[in-house]
Amino acid sequence: MNQPDTRQIVRVAVPSPLPRLFDYTVAGEQPATTLPGRRVCVNFGRRPCVGVIVDVVEQSELDSDKLKNVEALLDAAPLLDVELLALLQWAQRYYHANPGEVLLGALPPHLRDGAELVDSSIAGWQLTTLGNGLTAASLKRAAKQQAAVAALSAGPLTHSALLELAGASAIKALRDKQLIGAVSLAPTPTDDDQPLLAEPALTLNSDQQRALDAVALNRYSCSLLHGVTGSGKTEVYLQLIERVLAGGQQVLLLIPEISLTAQTEQRFRSRFNVDIVTLNSSVAAVEKCRRWQRAASGAARIVLGTRSAVFAPLPELGLIVVDEEHDSSFKQHEGFRYHARDVAAVRAHRLAIPLLLGSATPALESLHNANSGRYRYLALPERAGAALPPQWQWVDLRGAALNAGIASDTEQAIEQALRAGQQVLVFLNRRGFAPALLCHSCGWNAQCPHCDSRLTVHLRQRALVCHHCDLRRPLARRCDSCGSDSLTTVGEGTQQTEEWLAQRFPEVPVMRIDRDSTRRQGAFEKLYAQVDASDAALLIGTQMLAKGHHFPKVTLAVIVDADSGLFAADFRAHERFAQLMLQVAGRSGRGALAGRVVVQSHQPDHPLLEAIAGGDYCAIGNGLLSQRQLGDMPPYRHLAVVRAEAARADQAEALLAELRRSCEPYRSAQLELLGPLPASQEKRADRYRYILQISAVERSALHPLLAHCAALAAQLPVARHCRWTIDVDPLEL
Repeated sequence: MNQPDTRQIVRVAVPSPLPRLFDYTVAGEQPATTLPGRRVCVNFGRRPCVGVIVDVVEQSELDSDKLKNVEALLDAAPLLDVELLALLQWAQRYYHANPGEVLLGALPPHLRDGAELVDSSIAGWQLTTLGNGLTAASLKRAAKQQAAVAALSAGPLTHSALLELAGASAIKALRDKQLIGAVSLAPTPTDDDQPLLAEPALTLNSDQQRALDAVALNRYSCSLLHGVTGSGKTEVYLQLIERVLAGGQQVLLLIPEISLTAQTEQRFRSRFNVDIVTLNSSVAAVEKCRRWQRAASGAARIVLGTRSAVFAPLPELGLIVVDEEHDSSFKQHEGFRYHARDVAAVRAHRLAIPLLLGSATPALESLHNANSGRYRYLALPERAGAALPPQWQWVDLRGAALNAGIASDTEQAIEQALRAGQQVLVFLNRRGFAPALLCHSCGWNAQCPHCDSRLTVHLRQRALVCHHCDLRRPLARRCDSCGSDSLTTVGEGTQQTEEWLAQRFPEVPVMRIDRDSTRRQGAFEKLYAQVDASDAALLIGTQMLAKGHHFPKVTLAVIVDADSGLFAADFRAHERFAQLMLQVAGRSGRGALAGRVVVQSHQPDHPLLEAIAGGDYCAIGNGLLSQRQLGDMPPYRHLAVVRAEAARADQAEALLAELRRSCEPYRSAQLELLGPLPASQEKRADRYRYILQISAVERSALHPLLAHCAALAAQLPVARHCRWTIDVDPLEL
């Protein structure tokens, strides 16, 4: 007698460039509701791979005898619950991404590779036999290492606790000396009698209290907390989070930069006696998986993370906070091109929980949503405590003599602040020593052979570096064109300004904070600790310095080159420029002393500079919104870009030209096409990049056309020579 066929048909997301799911069969009697969200091992083509079950269906387009069997179910229960699976499917459809890229991308790399769930122990450190034998004087020249050894002598500590006590460099040094060893620690059981707060909350001012009371829990709302820098937005977050935790729910806080993680985590651990985990790309794979599992189990009550944490599994989620919501790093610019702030809004709406967006310089889209009533607008117009807004001073660079980009008036302001024992922040958004190398004899300049860009001079490394494709070549001694040795650098970068400042002010520490100086893990935390421990000091850096950091001893902020953002062609350039200027200015005067901002410019009378100095970001934003409306640009129209790149420019252009021809019948006043056009940087890493812009008054008209483009591009012969993607709501062109 034949046994009944108990196989079920499942639709699986696999790591494939094809924008679709694939049908397989699962043997055995499994309740259909327990299959979606579980990982499987399948044979895709000629290779085995890990996939995620998305759905169970009654029938397949393929005949049953052509369906492959799932080789193995890797999980006993779904890793992606119903809520998270639905959110990921929405994101995949909205951003027209490949299902495998989206669903597998939501898993930690450890699980993405098919590994088993890790145990629930927590990474920690303990003294080795050698470490236990140290005398009190053994590490007297390394105070942090000595403090770590003293703490570990009482017993093992978690990695996060030792990191907070001694820092990453001390841990590495002790490990290299074989004085400490890694150990797995059992999670500390939650003490139900332990108070929620480890320290009392601060007293709110009237504006902060109104903002806090305006956010109702257990129902959907989206609130824009617009607070000037230093107005106490974080304290509003903390007290709102306290209310959510008291109700037994979890909280997700998104921050824009990994460099902000340590400072934010320390602030939250000081306030709350709850399990807090951080999720970002700097966490080692196994440890990230362990933290991800703690979030999924509900053990972690607060999850801090960068943009990908918006997809963290949180079964009891009660609040999402997006800090510095305007920051462009919340948008993924490669692969699955989602915007974490917008995904957070959809997740909050689906869960009927509040979303709080915080910024001193909100994105124009957020201001527009507040103006139209979609978001509740909450204002913190004054700095908290006795702190005053900074005073602005303009330095006219026309005809001025400069040293490493610094004018004499600016030099005097720096000297005045340092003599008073204060700290100075010098902002220059160009890393390296100089942005160009020029031949004084024939005019040749060092270009990247693979990109439409100049090579940046990195003098300390004696190298020319492309900041787009990372090409590195030795620093030229003679001109490649005429052979002359009359080579000179043009312009200033952070390394050059750092060197001049160190020579000019040798009595104070000069600390450079940019991507080059913070590449190593823990480097930023070390620099931040040095700044905090110093009195008079000079900080020189790029926009990393402007992103939410708290430097209470900084009283003077210097903007070396305010002209770079005034004349860019990108329609978002003035918005980004105003945000960056005000964020840099907001780093000054956050302590007891008033702050000053010195702005160097060849255009000191430019209307935008005058508006920025007025400090009214709403007025600036509404003025820029009026310009956007006149130009039919976002947020008044919805924009998407189809991008193509190929080894030959004509191939990328041809693909987009075919797509445009197929879209022409849909063109109207409500739906416009522009292109194919070269991207803002046409050539990068030996590939030519073109774009096709599609804009529409309504999203309902835009998305079917994008789906049509995706389906057609997958079939066109020229697409075999190109890489193409669809970018919905792009931030750059």
